[in-house]
Amino acid sequence: MSAVDTVLDVARTFATITAELVVLFVAITFAVTLLMRRIGADKLAGWLGGSRGKGIIKGAAFGALTPFCSCSTIPVLAGILRAKAPFAAAISFLIASPIMDPFVFVAVWMLFGWKVAAGFTVVAAVCTYLIASLMDRFGFASQVKQVKVSGGQVPDSTPWRGLRAETPGAWRTALHEMKPMIKPMVIGVSIGAVIYGAVPTDLMAAVAGDGKWYAIPLAALVALPLYMRAETALPIGFALMERGMNLGAVFAFVIAASAISPPEMTLLTKLFKPRLLATFGASVLGLALAGGYLVPLFA
Repeated sequence: MSAVDTVLDVARTFATITAELVVLFVAITFAVTLLMRRIGADKLAGWLGGSRGKGIIKGAAFGALTPFCSCSTIPVLAGILRAKAPFAAAISFLIASPIMDPFVFVAVWMLFGWKVAAGFTVVAAVCTYLIASLMDRFGFASQVKQVKVSGGQVPDSTPWRGLRAETPGAWRTALHEMKPMIKPMVIGVSIGAVIYGAVPTDLMAAVAGDGKWYAIPLAALVALPLYMRAETALPIGFALMERGMNLGAVFAFVIAASAISPPEMTLLTKLFKPRLLATFGASVLGLALAGGYLVPLFA
């Protein structure tokens, strides 16, 4: 392939993936905003109650319906905790929100196929349930600080005004949420497009291809210090797989990069004591490794 063909291939890949991600993000954020406005903050806190198991499932479901990045979950988490929602439900939401929202499911489906999307969702849901259940059972609720966090996406508590009246605000919210995502999304897709079009397949296969025992933990560790939303990490992961990285390492990278980040851990110090903070970080790393080893079984 000539240099010109390579540049054109990179440009086509960039344009296609960027357009798909922007449309998906805006549409899903619009729908979720309307849904959350219809539910209301007070009802949400009450709805998350119940037994440990039900609370965890409800927390994960709420997380799956809220397309927040790892940092954007923190103000909402603070609001949930202040409303006296069960600890297990709150932790379940915190883990699930960055990696189980509808956008991630659709994006994984588009990039890797429906079987992998289903496998990714199953692994994330089961691991989220286990982590939240164990943390609650071992008394980590006592490690939560009673500290307020200001700003961010705290659920609106004003009454629902009807679909017609709420629609303009939902569109404004969707576009507002899209603006800060443009730069990281463009950077992420650009990296992915360059990897896809320019990185030699043999090189990637030699570093993290099938049969490399260290590929999955290495991918997770490399991703930990990054701050990416799943929609940014996925195009990079897809490009890495196309260049020879094995599927398990791709998902370890995506989960670790999107579910935990240095900014998130810094914000969590306002809510969590050190023991809970360290356990949460280790649990998410374990989730990334589990995803890396289990998701490929669905391919």
